[in-house]
Amino acid sequence: MILNTVLLNGFFQQVWEWLNGWDTYLFLKLNTVFTNPVFDSMMPWWRDANTWTPLYIFFILFAVLNFRSKAFFWILGAVLTLVLTDQISSSIFKKYFERPRPCNDPILMSHVRLLLRNCAGGYSFTSSHATNHFGFAVYILVTLKPLIKKWGNLLLLWAASISYAQVYVGVHYPLDIFCGALMGVGIGLFTSNIFYRWKGPITLEL
Repeated sequence: MILNTVLLNGFFQQVWEWLNGWDTYLFLKLNTVFTNPVFDSMMPWWRDANTWTPLYIFFILFAVLNFRSKAFFWILGAVLTLVLTDQISSSIFKKYFERPRPCNDPILMSHVRLLLRNCAGGYSFTSSHATNHFGFAVYILVTLKPLIKKWGNLLLLWAASISYAQVYVGVHYPLDIFCGALMGVGIGLFTSNIFYRWKGPITLEL
């Protein structure tokens, strides 16, 4: 039993070292090689949560004006989605894995092209930006699918672009983004399914 445990731990250690190596390699490519002046100016602004405040206000007003009896519960579901994604990512995963951000890693930080004023505090895995935005996008995509149809796929592209910006500006690894996105999708499907079972499909109540 002890031998098996040692071998298993050694196996997972090797897998992690392999993943971390490729993750770091891809991060450096995206952060320092595949760059351009336009993205350098745009990405810090694009990934800022305050940038998208008008979008969130738009969804709230749209729901209030068009969903009437279901508006409060739809907004409540969206808020619940964001609370779950943020808390699970920040309070559970980050505290458990304690992975330093690339811009805070003592070995890597001198190679990072940081496009923000300072490196964010806290840990890196998983990316809360990716978890939050993918969770929110999937919740809207599923609950409003009858209304927005194929246009809802733009929400996934929006979430992906914000997540990519986190790597581009130097505060997250690609693996942080990928796992955060998967978790966000899962939470978004969970909360949208609860809303759908409870309140049924959204229709316009003009």
